[in-house]
Amino acid sequence: MTYVDGFVIAVPKDRIEDYKAMARRAGELWKEHGALAFVECLADDVPYGELTSFPRAVQAREDETVAFSWIVYASRADRDAINAKVMADPRLKADMTNMPFDGKRMIFGGFEAFLEM
Repeated sequence: MTYVDGFVIAVPKDRIEDYKAMARRAGELWKEHGALAFVECLADDVPYGELTSFPRAVQAREDETVAFSWIVYASRADRDAINAKVMADPRLKADMTNMPFDGKRMIFGGFEAFLEM
């Protein structure tokens, strides 16, 4: 079974194109270093819930939208090795100096797949 890193963030609507460009560069980098898949999505049908929701989770404001993304790896060991390579890659450091979102409100985590259909 695969291993997945998942992310949810709030992206300012006036920075969406910057975010898309950064995501393309990041995806190329992760794939180059061995990730099996790199997926980025922007909210389309994401209601603001009374108790919980994607917008609430990242404290999205009116001028922001939610991005949901994931990276797929062959295993947790592969993920750890790939992420170490990516974090050491100088191309990533260039993008991290002007991120088009507030990283403090990012939700992320690693997940072991138990079912793939």
